Amino acid sequence: MESIKIDNLESIHEAARTFIDKMGDATVFAFKGEMGAGKTTFIKAVCEELGVGDVINSPTFAIVNEYRSRSGELIYHFDFYRINKLEEVYDFGYEDYFYSGALCLIEWPEKVTELLPGDCVVVNISVQSDGSRMLTIN
Repeated sequence: MESIKIDNLESIHEAARTFIDKMGDATVFAFKGEMGAGKTTFIKAVCEELGVGDVINSPTFAIVNEYRSRSGELIYHFDFYRINKLEEVYDFGYEDYFYSGALCLIEWPEKVTELLPGDCVVVNISVQSDGSRMLTIN
């Protein structure tokens, strides 16, 4: 288990670069944390560091947004917050994304735990008493 501390918003890109360096060959990352912990903000910083030129925002209503990195690689950003039944996830063909080999960054993975690949990397984001954030990578 590794940890990355984000002292403040100004240091989020440095933390994103550190995270990218630690990603290895993994492609599916499940970001857990309470509402307002900074999941979307951190995923946005990771995408920006990977060279995504598009506007990056939470796919709360679309469920998934697709981006391309600087090198042309696909990145899928999921937000399962509004999912009420697993059938909704089956209906949009989650396997085509999770097992595509493309980078998948997932918010609210708790809603689809049983569908996550076995090699999914869990990233917990917690708010510290001083307002900083701690990322714990499992």
